[in-house]
Amino acid sequence: MSTYIARSAPPGRTTNFWPDVGASLVVFLVALPLCVGVAVASGVPAELGIITGVVGGLVVGLLPGSTMQVSGPAAGLTVLVADTVAAHGPRALGLIVLGAGLLQVAMGLLRLGRWFRAISPAVVQGMLAGIGLVLVLGQLYPLAARDQPATTGDKFAGLPDLVVAALTTPSGLSGVAVGVLTLVVASLWKRTPFRAVPGMLVAAVAASAVGLLLPLPRISVGSLGDVVSLVDFSLLDAGVLGAMLTFALVASAESLFSAAAVDRMHDGPRTKYDTELVAQGVGNTVCGALGALPMTAVIVRSSANVEAGARTRLSRVLHGAWLLLFVVLLPGVLAYVPLAVLAALLVQAGWKLLNPGQVRALFRTDRAEAAVLVLTAGLIVLTDLLTGTLVGLLAAVVKTAWDMSRLSVTVTQHGEDHHHVAVRGNATFLKLPRLLETLEALPDGEGRHVRVDLTGVRHLDQACGQAIDQWAERRQGVELIQPVSADRPD
Repeated sequence: MSTYIARSAPPGRTTNFWPDVGASLVVFLVALPLCVGVAVASGVPAELGIITGVVGGLVVGLLPGSTMQVSGPAAGLTVLVADTVAAHGPRALGLIVLGAGLLQVAMGLLRLGRWFRAISPAVVQGMLAGIGLVLVLGQLYPLAARDQPATTGDKFAGLPDLVVAALTTPSGLSGVAVGVLTLVVASLWKRTPFRAVPGMLVAAVAASAVGLLLPLPRISVGSLGDVVSLVDFSLLDAGVLGAMLTFALVASAESLFSAAAVDRMHDGPRTKYDTELVAQGVGNTVCGALGALPMTAVIVRSSANVEAGARTRLSRVLHGAWLLLFVVLLPGVLAYVPLAVLAALLVQAGWKLLNPGQVRALFRTDRAEAAVLVLTAGLIVLTDLLTGTLVGLLAAVVKTAWDMSRLSVTVTQHGEDHHHVAVRGNATFLKLPRLLETLEALPDGEGRHVRVDLTGVRHLDQACGQAIDQWAERRQGVELIQPVSADRPD
């Protein structure tokens, strides 16, 4: 993540709008291939991704909440959208996104936005890593000019045949060559003196130019009006309601995590989380009414906006206007872009979500947190996004409870008849059997003296407190040194 810090104009001072115009063009050039690529990867018409990008700019861009972050279709939702369309049909997508948007508005009005910041980072990283892994796996197929299978299991099972096709067929070799060229140019461009121009755009243009000479499948973009559909409320059922909740929670989490990251990149006004959640909900409500893809705040476009020198929300509004003008005036330009180029860009996005370096760093610092991450990501790959995330949250809660109940009991003998017991940590009911087993094993009788030092206890719950008191009452020669600052119930 970039460490660039943008300097926003002081509040109340009239600013020159040209920096925002320039930043909006940069964001537009980054957003265009991603809007189309996310839609194609989700299994819906490319135009729906552009509609979501336009709404993210023209609607959410005007609303309060965050100043710098940009909203649109997100690579992190492609797996969820594809699974939902496969389960409920494309006609249900608008209804689901509409319901998710209304839920987001309600959560924002109820001031629940700030609670998303309390989710375990390991679960968040695991969710993103799982999504990234599934996204990369799926995009390997169009990268080799092949249709990707419907399920994750079929994608894994089809890898051997995919490798053979990629290395032996003309279309496979062409797709891999164009995809590798896209990734190489996008990676190396940032090292050139012209890195102010988006590397993703340069890579897409260069690879598309080479792709003109090769027989590859390409994007087809028509009129936006042809794909807009009205919401069909007759499709509402329990499965659709569950999908609404899943979309709302995942989109909200991704947007607010992005806001926290973007806030670290500039010194302007901080994001108001509840207000931003309402803005995202309004945007998804509009997208659902148009039958488009769901939206979130997206870190790639947001960081491009900050680094390009944006000062106000004008830049993100204008980027939506440029998207709309482009698809109205120049839709035929996109027909020159091979699907392999978009697949390569999404492989890059998925790899960033997977973030192996961050996973390795977590393993070195906290293996238990890393285990929660791997569990969450693994279950997302093996089952689905909701199941993996919920199990990850449960595992994080169990880990926290275990950490909170960590207790050290040390017995030191002084002479034959004197024992010193030092208790350190959190004395909760989870550790009560072990604590009582240690205390009851101490010798009892006349002349025996036991000193129980509880000054190192940070928390003493009622169960442990009563058990220690009752044990001391039954014994002779027990001295209890009570904790001074521990949280002990009366």
